[in-house]
Amino acid sequence: MKKAVIVFSGGVDSVCAVSFLKSKYELYGITFSYGQKANMEISAAKSFAKKLGLKKHKIIDIGFMKELYGDSNVLTSSKRKIPSKFEYSIVVPIRNAVFLSVASAWAYTLNASLVVYGAHTGDKHYPDCRPAFAKKLESAFNQGEIDGINSKLRKKIEIWSPYREGLSKSDLLKKGKTVLGDSIFRTWSCYSNKKLHCGVCESCNNRKIAFEKAGIIDKTKYLK
Repeated sequence: MKKAVIVFSGGVDSVCAVSFLKSKYELYGITFSYGQKANMEISAAKSFAKKLGLKKHKIIDIGFMKELYGDSNVLTSSKRKIPSKFEYSIVVPIRNAVFLSVASAWAYTLNASLVVYGAHTGDKHYPDCRPAFAKKLESAFNQGEIDGINSKLRKKIEIWSPYREGLSKSDLLKKGKTVLGDSIFRTWSCYSNKKLHCGVCESCNNRKIAFEKAGIIDKTKYLK
């Protein structure tokens, strides 16, 4: 069975992306602790890694990024308020490039042919979620390992996302619900660090809208 490494946050998008791929790939999950407020997602990632039968699951501490990011964005800043709809302040500079670099390094050592992250068509406001970015990063990484690839020591990788397949968040939810049933409501989307989803941040609002568009009654517990 071919191998794939997935950036696995414990959120709806990455968990449901696994639902699309698990029948075709042996999956290796990698979760990053980068100083984000929402560290509840790491607990969710641990739980779903077991539930989905990931071959291996690594949690990588890159907390030093919090100091580098500082107050540049609301997800790592302790001072800035999280908005209820998209503002560019939510964007963590090239966060996906950082994640995908580490995930791809692991993929080359595993001889995996696929590196996955959960970006979807609703992530159009985020430059590092767009297919054009993924394609360029894929090309750069393969160029960086070209001698190993040509000598058959390494496998060429593809960076895959639901976005590259034209899939929306609601498309992901439909597939995830089929595979996971009601446990899908225990994925973690909220940007805040509370015991329940806050229900008012941009990510919670996107989650609510996606469930509605998918025609799925949302049983997530929200504070509001």
